[in-house]
Amino acid sequence: MSTYMARPKDFERKWYVIDAEGIPLGRVATAAATLLRGKHKPIYTPHLDTGDHVIIINAEKVILTGRKLDQKIYFHHSGYEGGLKRTVYRQLMLKKPDFVVEKAVRGMLPHNRLGRAMFKKLKVYRNGEHPHQAQQPEQWEVKA
Repeated sequence: MSTYMARPKDFERKWYVIDAEGIPLGRVATAAATLLRGKHKPIYTPHLDTGDHVIIINAEKVILTGRKLDQKIYFHHSGYEGGLKRTVYRQLMLKKPDFVVEKAVRGMLPHNRLGRAMFKKLKVYRNGEHPHQAQQPEQWEVKA
């Protein structure tokens, strides 16, 4: 008996929509990462990108539980001496809620070229509208 390995011709990519309204950030990111990696399919192969395309809408309405809005801090360094920038997630959610969701999903993907290829299939929109109706995306339910 031999082990089954998927080939690129063996799978087709679907499109899924995740509505993030009122759902914790971690649950949305976990569901998106699972779909992007393809772990929901029986043909999942760890060294191949077998995942689907994911559209996340209502990123500005995602919730952070507890006191994370005031205690969680995003760090960024400019590359210069003393160039460490700190931003509280409350400010980040007001300015760039789509970036917050993208950062959470990116952290759950592999940190190599395979993960970068998977991340390109993610589209995040801050409100409830997206321009991907032609792809006929299916709704993916995330339990709150």
